[in-house]
Amino acid sequence: MNDNIVRLSVPAEARYARAVRMTAANLAVMCDMAIDDVEDLRIAAEEGFVLACSSQEDRCDISFSVASDRVGVEMSLGPGDLKPDGGDDSLDLVGLLLDTVCDDFSVNEGADGRVLRLMKTVGDSDGR
Repeated sequence: MNDNIVRLSVPAEARYARAVRMTAANLAVMCDMAIDDVEDLRIAAEEGFVLACSSQEDRCDISFSVASDRVGVEMSLGPGDLKPDGGDDSLDLVGLLLDTVCDDFSVNEGADGRVLRLMKTVGDSDGR
């Protein structure tokens, strides 16, 4: 299966987190991920979205890359500081959480600015 791309452009408001996490969960189910992996991806997408919202003023563009063995998520980050709950310590906690529930995550500089990248692989829940 080649990667299929699903894109969302969501207002950068926390109340839209449910739409993002439900999309992530649905795509994980389509990949036949185990329930623990679906839950991990759902958590990662929601936490990533809240983090992205903290740096955006208007919209958050999200791209899901779906393959038979994984789901990747890329979220645009704005120029603002990444402080979802008001401090660097909370950013460290979000990073720790994303490191726990994702197989890979990073914040990278791209041609269009900063991007948060998350990856969840089928069968890599490690009993979490």
